[in-house]
Amino acid sequence: MLFNSIAFAAFLPVIFILYWFVTKENLKFQNILLLAASYYFYACWDYRFLFLLIFSTLLDYYTGIKMFEAKGKGSKKFWLWLSIGINLGFLGIFKYYNFFAESFAESLSLLGFKTSFWSLSVILPVGISFYTFHGLSYVIDIYYKKIKPERNFIEYSVFVSFFPLLVAGPIERATHLLPQIKVKRKFHYEKAVDGVRQMLWGFFKKMVIADNCAVYVNDIFAHSSTYSGSTLALGVLLFTFQIYCDFSGYSDIAIGTGKLFDIELMRNFAFPYFSRDIAEFWRRWHISLSSWFRDYVYIPLGGSKVSIGKKIRNTFIIFLLSGLWHGANWTFIVWGFINAVYFLPLLLTNKNRSNLNVIAEGKILPGFTELRKLIFTFLITNLAWVFFRSDSLHQAFEIIAKIFSYSLISPLNVKGSSTVFVLILILVLVEWFNRDKQHALQFDTDTKPYVRYAAYFLVAFGIVFLQGKQLGFIYFQF
Repeated sequence: MLFNSIAFAAFLPVIFILYWFVTKENLKFQNILLLAASYYFYACWDYRFLFLLIFSTLLDYYTGIKMFEAKGKGSKKFWLWLSIGINLGFLGIFKYYNFFAESFAESLSLLGFKTSFWSLSVILPVGISFYTFHGLSYVIDIYYKKIKPERNFIEYSVFVSFFPLLVAGPIERATHLLPQIKVKRKFHYEKAVDGVRQMLWGFFKKMVIADNCAVYVNDIFAHSSTYSGSTLALGVLLFTFQIYCDFSGYSDIAIGTGKLFDIELMRNFAFPYFSRDIAEFWRRWHISLSSWFRDYVYIPLGGSKVSIGKKIRNTFIIFLLSGLWHGANWTFIVWGFINAVYFLPLLLTNKNRSNLNVIAEGKILPGFTELRKLIFTFLITNLAWVFFRSDSLHQAFEIIAKIFSYSLISPLNVKGSSTVFVLILILVLVEWFNRDKQHALQFDTDTKPYVRYAAYFLVAFGIVFLQGKQLGFIYFQF
């Protein structure tokens, strides 16, 4: 069930009405309803994989309790690694088996050994990377005594499978989401209205910006060998906005939906293309995944409080893992490697936390230095996205070679893209003037009503009349 579908437009109001008017704010009934709605939502994708979600939930629920009750450290480690091993085992089978088997066979062939491998014809269960990481953070937090295990299976199940975040995040933590599921929730008009605003902007980003960009991006990358450097550069630029609007649009809809049920989900994007260096970009892009790898991989490895050699090692580990998390292809691993190379100079010179405030804070426009840094960060991010979007390393290097050739100044071979650029300009302007907010349609309390309603009308008008062809969300494949 896509957020941008008629089915969801019918599903959400029904659940909302049942949640607030039928359950009468009874916590037990509300949680049962959310769990049933979440399982139905997931089953709409492919009911055959519902068992995998339930099994993963049961596994972490049970191992969390057994780990907490274990007397010795060895026993605690056994239950921890049992959960981690099985979770990552399922993830490896469904998502990575064919990739690693094929790569191993190719490596042997380079050494002169001919071999074949068994490939698995399996469908990647939607959302498996997200709900697996929900469960892993839960059992790891229990092991390190940050939380106690949840004894109520319904409440724990809602934490794992809450439908707005189930298939594409944000990747929630038990320390943040479980306490909200365990306490009585009440309807707050202001929160619900803000949630609808955030959803509205999310739909605009997905349906108007991302889906319109996709038309050009898909064609340019599908026929990259026939296009000049200028057209390929245009395709990369449009993909840069497509992936941002597609994924952050999903996150806005998910977070806004959570607010309708008095549940606050963690922020996942903070206007990342207004970053002044790559470290700031990664603090603002896919925040829930970046912070997950920071807390559960980078810091346990020693973080930056180690020798220079280990700092470099730790940086490459988390960025390569981030690349691999996105997909079973060398293009994603190289994308992660490139971002590690970008990040290292900042880390080694202790400048990775230089830009913690909002760009041009308190001003309308940035100064020359900030603007220069913003443009440079945006351009190198574009370059890395080439690998993320390409089907193979060969295609990625071919595209980059053409972009850095004389054909970069050749005439564009794309028609009708001016409308998309106008829409992108509107997006950039709206988000720039609201860059200090949680989302672009968040208004100050003193904002005039006619300003708010005019904004709602214009955004809704764009969604209805300017939307592109309905497409799935890019991050469903991860």
